[in-house]
Amino acid sequence: MVKILIIDDHPLVCDGIKTMLKDESSMKVVNASKTATEALFFLTTNQPDIILLDISLPDMNGLELCEKIRTISKTVKIIGLTSTNEAGIITGLLQRGGNGYLLKNMERNELIEAIHTVLKEKVFLSRAANDKILEQFQSRTAAEETYLLTRREKEILQLLANGLTGPQISEKLFLSPLTVETHRKNLFKKFKVHSIQLLLKVARDSSLI
Repeated sequence: MVKILIIDDHPLVCDGIKTMLKDESSMKVVNASKTATEALFFLTTNQPDIILLDISLPDMNGLELCEKIRTISKTVKIIGLTSTNEAGIITGLLQRGGNGYLLKNMERNELIEAIHTVLKEKVFLSRAANDKILEQFQSRTAAEETYLLTRREKEILQLLANGLTGPQISEKLFLSPLTVETHRKNLFKKFKVHSIQLLLKVARDSSLI
């Protein structure tokens, strides 16, 4: 029997999932938690096979909760549930140990497929989520081709986005301050900007950071 925990504060979503699964004799919803606190308490004494996790909860960010759950259990399969199809959220969930991603307007067959897929140690992405990640990848690739950044420039751009200063970047990459400053000027020239703020804005708009 596949034991399923739903973590979602919307009763209609929980009821809808239960309805979708009611004819699946091999699957059982063992609990429906409305908050992260309820879910974490349930997990102290229970070990579900699947967690259907709402990304937007009233007491904790779903991505943060995913990370906490993963420290409790390495084997439970976590499938994110959301109404928002954003590449950053999708990748953020996967980076924190998530196993799949579904939109709340999913069809029954897609939910069943997702559960079976992650139980086989594979990642499941809804078609819409998969398209969004592909779109981001294509956008990033196009931007890189447009700006023709070197590997070192990409590295420094990311460190600037992380809030590091020139001297900190110099120390981290074992480069002289003059070399870092030269790369910074080259980035300004390629992006046609005159400040770090504008540089980072254009880079974000182009999905480069």
